[in-house]
Amino acid sequence: MAEVAQKVLTWDEYVRGEPADLERYEIVDGVVIELPAPSVGHQRVVRRLLRLLEDFVSSRNLGEVLPAPLDVVVQQNPVRTRQPDLLFVRAENVPILESQQERLEFAPDLVIEVLSPSDSVSELFKKLSDYHRIGVKEVWLVNLLAKTVEVLVWRRDDWELVGVFKETEIVQSRVLSELSLPVVQIFEGA
Repeated sequence: MAEVAQKVLTWDEYVRGEPADLERYEIVDGVVIELPAPSVGHQRVVRRLLRLLEDFVSSRNLGEVLPAPLDVVVQQNPVRTRQPDLLFVRAENVPILESQQERLEFAPDLVIEVLSPSDSVSELFKKLSDYHRIGVKEVWLVNLLAKTVEVLVWRRDDWELVGVFKETEIVQSRVLSELSLPVVQIFEGA
């Protein structure tokens, strides 16, 4: 990830639409960090997950699934945002989502990060820390190389591992408890 600006972006500047020339970025302590362009495999997995989850969620009126780019605000001062690849918001929170057209200023119930080879372990831990701090209930870490889905759930002190699900297994979600999603379907065509 490359830093775009050396100046620290304020909340007011961010709300006014800065950085206007970037689509995929995160802001860490006011510093804009441009996210690298995702690979074809990454985008195929995101698209596949979006379709599978959207079909499941909409058929049961459970809420809404949204893809990146969409800022999730972690804090206002200094500005800190994240852009997960996918996020899920429960039906009862969709009215809040409707009122926040520009960004999410509340914790989504589920966040999905499709990992890229360029993702560092330390950056991943920082993202997980941010998601935990705002109260995201569940995070999926989708590993393109290993073809696994790691599911973590929020606990008061830290994340708890639900499991690391392989291609021959079915993803177990606490947030979407009725979901029966074979891991092999996620990676089809990737």
